[in-house]
Amino acid sequence: MANLGSLERAIMDVLWDAGKPMRVRELLATLNEVRELAYTTVQTVAERLVKKGLLVRTPYRNAFKYAAAYSRDEHVTRLMLEALAASTDRLPVLARFAQSVEEEDALALLDELSRRTGRRRSTT
Repeated sequence: MANLGSLERAIMDVLWDAGKPMRVRELLATLNEVRELAYTTVQTVAERLVKKGLLVRTPYRNAFKYAAAYSRDEHVTRLMLEALAASTDRLPVLARFAQSVEEEDALALLDELSRRTGRRRSTT
């Protein structure tokens, strides 16, 4: 799963924000609030996202409705894990990440890791 192109990302954002399946015509109406796109362009990109496994397509009357296969959080998590898997030595990557995030995010991550491992962190 690679990063998304700008139109792919825009389509995903619309569907994530909507929280429900949408037809191409509905996607087009929302996307055209920001930029002018053709119906066939949106349809082609939506089909590309289906092939990438990011959207699911279900029949609806004489058309299809598209929905995100994963939540935004799940998608970002998959990207992060994919990036981590690309490293042959994960420890420096994890260390750099831990040093780079905001302190509040680091504490939240530490709390989640503590819950996962069953260990409580020291609050000193």
